[in-house]
Amino acid sequence: MREFSRINRLPPYVFSIVTSMKIEARKRGEDIIDMGMGNPDMGSPPHVVEKLVEAARNPKNHRYSASKGITKLRTAIVDRYKRRYNVDLDPETEAVVTIGAKEGLSHLALATINPGDVVLAPNPTYPIHPYSVIIVGGEIKSIPLRDDSDFFEDMCNAYKQIWPRPKMLIISFPHNPTTAVVDISFFKRIVDFAQDNNLMVVHDLSYADLVFDGYQAPSFLQVPGAKDVGVEFYSVSKSYNMPGWRVGFCVGNKEMVGALIKIKSYLDYGVFQPIQIAAILALNGPQECVQETVEIYRKRRDALINGLDRIGWSIKKPLGTMFVWAKIPEQFRELGSLEFSKLLLTEAKVAVSPGIGFGEYGDDHVRFALVENERRISQAVKGIKKVLNK
Repeated sequence: MREFSRINRLPPYVFSIVTSMKIEARKRGEDIIDMGMGNPDMGSPPHVVEKLVEAARNPKNHRYSASKGITKLRTAIVDRYKRRYNVDLDPETEAVVTIGAKEGLSHLALATINPGDVVLAPNPTYPIHPYSVIIVGGEIKSIPLRDDSDFFEDMCNAYKQIWPRPKMLIISFPHNPTTAVVDISFFKRIVDFAQDNNLMVVHDLSYADLVFDGYQAPSFLQVPGAKDVGVEFYSVSKSYNMPGWRVGFCVGNKEMVGALIKIKSYLDYGVFQPIQIAAILALNGPQECVQETVEIYRKRRDALINGLDRIGWSIKKPLGTMFVWAKIPEQFRELGSLEFSKLLLTEAKVAVSPGIGFGEYGDDHVRFALVENERRISQAVKGIKKVLNK
């Protein structure tokens, strides 16, 4: 038998277990309320869709595009950073369009991480953050991200104990799955530490706009000196309900962006050009659609958390993302997140993501994605109540 070393380094995909059970239940005719995958259920903005259709009718847009993204789209993202964060970026050397943030993160790791290099990342966290490193032969040092610990202090202590020293730190706030948020002072400490220790920083800001109750998510690049040490990823997937369009961006440090541009030039021809043209309108056009999306998620968040609180499952309301990170009720905690997720699926008819799928430190939690409407969320709460009462 052939050995595929990179594939062998990847564990079984935990989420596929719950997904398979969900599919089988639906084949049996069961009504499963799916709050597992963070797949937005709302449509993309109509004016953006219309622009896509218009651009797709032009044969000139059917040709190969630019792997780094068309100039006007790169200009649109740097203009957004100037408007939103007062951050100056060069669209030619400090910005690149990616086929979603996930592709960009993966290829940035391929371009910058050597076999054996150590990378720091939170645990639990979005799987591509650690596994992009593992796939290219790097090593991950997990830093617990929990309510009862100081992530920055734990990161500093871990760095001092590792030799050779870690080469990169991958972080993401607002954070998936824990919904943790930070203020600008956190990023100032990160930049200072990175400058002192020659550490590259990658910040994933995919949930920049999905924030509630007056909280505003800062950009890592707002800190003076941030461009000297790192880059930031942004995506139109969540803010504009465009997940299937696959449009993301990497902005910041010239060397890191340049490495990503170079490796992408060998690997792809970029996003279909009509999609890029429509994404320009998303960034530069009316933004009411984003606020409407945020308000829908806020109402769903409140419906879920208030409903669960009424049946005895108390959870703190998150200030960001489209998720609720819920600590498993004490009487079920010994099951672990995978078995508890199976229980909710079979008994409550509710699909959630087991926390273990995001890292071992997530095994006492499950993640709800707010991708069902309020009526369905109310139905989910009734199903969960039956499980808790048992």
